[in-house]
Amino acid sequence: MFDVCVVGGANLDLVATADRLPGPGETVLGDDYREHAGGKGLNQAVAAARTGASVAFVGALGRDAAGATLRQVLVAESIDDRGVAECGNAPTGRALIVVDEHGENSIVVVPGANAAVTVDELPASRVLLAQYEVPVPVVTSALTVARRSAVTTILNPAPAPTGGLDAEILSIVDVLVPNEHELELLGGVQRLLALGVGAVVVTRGAQGVDITTAAGEHWHQRPFRVNAVDTTAAGDAFCGVLAARCAAGDDLRPAVRWAAAAGALATTVAGAVPSLPRYDAIAELVSSAAGAA
Repeated sequence: MFDVCVVGGANLDLVATADRLPGPGETVLGDDYREHAGGKGLNQAVAAARTGASVAFVGALGRDAAGATLRQVLVAESIDDRGVAECGNAPTGRALIVVDEHGENSIVVVPGANAAVTVDELPASRVLLAQYEVPVPVVTSALTVARRSAVTTILNPAPAPTGGLDAEILSIVDVLVPNEHELELLGGVQRLLALGVGAVVVTRGAQGVDITTAAGEHWHQRPFRVNAVDTTAAGDAFCGVLAARCAAGDDLRPAVRWAAAAGALATTVAGAVPSLPRYDAIAELVSSAAGAA
């Protein structure tokens, strides 16, 4: 049995840096360009694995050089890739990313092979982690299969579906992890709890994390202070480490603390997968007083 099963997208990230993000119809000159492995699913799987969890990944890649590169990343991180399909009629997904001098970013994702992900069965695991860079029905199926097996379900509703999430999905989510924008699109914390979510964990970037549970608990995790250079994968680091710590048996409060530390560390390194921190670095930051809840 795996600690964490991640169902999600895998992309090749095409990253440009510039002094500022372009506005509508505007062209700005960049000063650097790099390509990195990425995609919310792959990022979160790597984040969980680097925290010490055994991880299986379910996704799809194109039959192209980018797909081969991303599969090599999974293998190098000791992530089980038997659930990764090879799609011959669509390219591997891409993410077009611009990062400004303050570390803020703007991202366009082209799903490609991610749209072909299917879930017939899932590797046995303690925690299922999913996002929305794969089709909504696939996520619903994965959550349903996991719930039948008494697996803890964590959903990162990103990008948030334009039609919102219905009660069928929300009622089988143990922990929902939206950011502020996604929370607004989904109708707010109280609506989500009323529809059956076990806990809503709202990531607010430099403002920290707000947690509200169906049992009536509410607390705020203050942010860990770091020198941010690129926020691209901070949310993915948070989700992956949250899943890993839950699988390790942590209650939600310490799991969120570890996740917040991982998210902060991820902003200190440029790129997605390169920025995802490892266990020792997270543990050191967690033990500091800077991010005390």
